[in-house]
Amino acid sequence: MLEAYRAHVAERAALGIPPLPLSKQQTTELVALLKNPPAGEAAALVELITYRVPAGVDDAAKVKAEFLAKVAKGEEACALISKEKATELLGTMLGGYNVKPLIDLLGCATCGTVAAEGLKKTLLVRQGQGRVPAQGGQG
Repeated sequence: MLEAYRAHVAERAALGIPPLPLSKQQTTELVALLKNPPAGEAAALVELITYRVPAGVDDAAKVKAEFLAKVAKGEEACALISKEKATELLGTMLGGYNVKPLIDLLGCATCGTVAAEGLKKTLLVRQGQGRVPAQGGQG
């Protein structure tokens, strides 16, 4: 996955255009690599999950949000991404698939403040907005 994506980046750079964001399949493969990172690739993997997966309600965003939610909630371990970092990354996704996990994390002792900060920047909220004050203790 990494070699193919690097080739794609080089091709696009030669044309003077930015690389495409990761697809659902590429993001799924990236998540597998994050769980079991190849030697020397930690920084590249974290950079890809941080900056190359589209925000919002794209299929790749769903894969990213589901993975980060599991890490943030402690349901899945990832040596490269802490619970707090996973919550922070969820907060950068602008809305869509990240909203419910962020709301769920508001009551978390280690991630609640980070989740609240992420929700402040969330633009695309269709459902769940009524839960935010109650979940955040401001009901």
